[in-house]
Amino acid sequence: MTGYLILATVLITLALVFYSVGVWSERIAGRLKGRHLVFFWAGLVFDTTGTGMMFEMAGRIGTDIHSVTGILAILLMLIHAVWATAVLALKNEKAITSFHHFSVFVWAVWLVPYFTGFFASMR
Repeated sequence: MTGYLILATVLITLALVFYSVGVWSERIAGRLKGRHLVFFWAGLVFDTTGTGMMFEMAGRIGTDIHSVTGILAILLMLIHAVWATAVLALKNEKAITSFHHFSVFVWAVWLVPYFTGFFASMR
């Protein structure tokens, strides 16, 4: 395993940690807070950076389940972070207390490319 691949893997795993902490701490709190945004955005940055590095090594985006769900997950994470930022900025109390439903959905979708990439690397 090259140093570049190790770094990309570490970044994507950090994305898992940050995103999971953000999503599940929001879910447990029962309301969206500013600190959750920090974890959402950090997860997105680490995932996008690590995925970009993986893309450079692969040289292309595939049509396999890992690639397709990976692109979908990054887009959903971006929508999720932007929407969470807007919800807090607008101070919509109903949205603040129900936002975790969308968060858990996006997190679950994100797990698909994470684990398909993990298991594919075990070959």
